[in-house]
Amino acid sequence: MSSLPSPAARGFSRRTLLAASAAGLAVVAVGCTSAPPDERERVTGAQADELLGQVGVQETLVAAYTAAGAADPGLAGEVADLAAQAGEQLERLRDAAPGATPSSPSPGTPPSPAEARAWLRDQVATAATSHATACVNQSGARAALLGSISAGLRGQDGRLA
Repeated sequence: MSSLPSPAARGFSRRTLLAASAAGLAVVAVGCTSAPPDERERVTGAQADELLGQVGVQETLVAAYTAAGAADPGLAGEVADLAAQAGEQLERLRDAAPGATPSSPSPGTPPSPAEARAWLRDQVATAATSHATACVNQSGARAALLGSISAGLRGQDGRLA
């Protein structure tokens, strides 16, 4: 006769242990994803309006890159990557702003090809300051987004110097 213990005496089988582990992991995953939303992520009407305003600020900046490039084609080639970055930032702002719809703002026209760089730099600095100011009144991911865009625009300002 064999001296092996009966299956009931051996405890859990590997299959039972794996199934129990998977079930436990599923319970933990559901528990981690079903937490109530963070109060900081709730958007007030004032925050939503201010974020929509920042979309307009960024639209104006994107238009300023186009206008500066039209005034000075050499500058357009030099700052094409910065213009693309401003456009990507605009898309992220639109995604974050409830109800944001594209518009066609007019930043004005740079005075001359020789002054286009300085004019564009002023537009970039103005947008960076606006986003940084608005960041203070936002919370959570919206504040982080505005702060990140503002910091990126400060870097663009430095490159345009």
